[in-house]
Amino acid sequence: MNLVRFHNRPRFSNFMEDIEKNIFNQMEEARGDVPAVNILDNKDNYIMELAAPGLKKGDFKIKLDNQLLTISSEKKEEKEEQEENYTRKEFVFSSFSRSFTLPKTIVFDKIKADYKDGILIVNLPKKEEEAKLTREIKVA
Repeated sequence: MNLVRFHNRPRFSNFMEDIEKNIFNQMEEARGDVPAVNILDNKDNYIMELAAPGLKKGDFKIKLDNQLLTISSEKKEEKEEQEENYTRKEFVFSSFSRSFTLPKTIVFDKIKADYKDGILIVNLPKKEEEAKLTREIKVA
């Protein structure tokens, strides 16, 4: 007589649990420390607010390549403590990069950025809309 193990759950459920764990773990890892962004659409401009506390104005790089706006930051810190009995070094590296495709209605020469209270504010002014000619044309 052979002993057979009995599992209350079928093998397929373990497979699905593993897939779910992998997918959700990858999503969290891919997200990393990317700052959240709010984009407000006003009559005259778009305002982009990027939450990045703990940084300084000089930590940001903002590049515009055609219609692609890229906001990035790279920060490196090294701390070292030396006592008689030990030496302790700590390294902290953090970076992020976010890219946005801007609409053609933006005045690219007048884009401005400001950093205040942990929020990077990018002002994207809109072009004035050209007068639209609308009329009804009768067929003769």
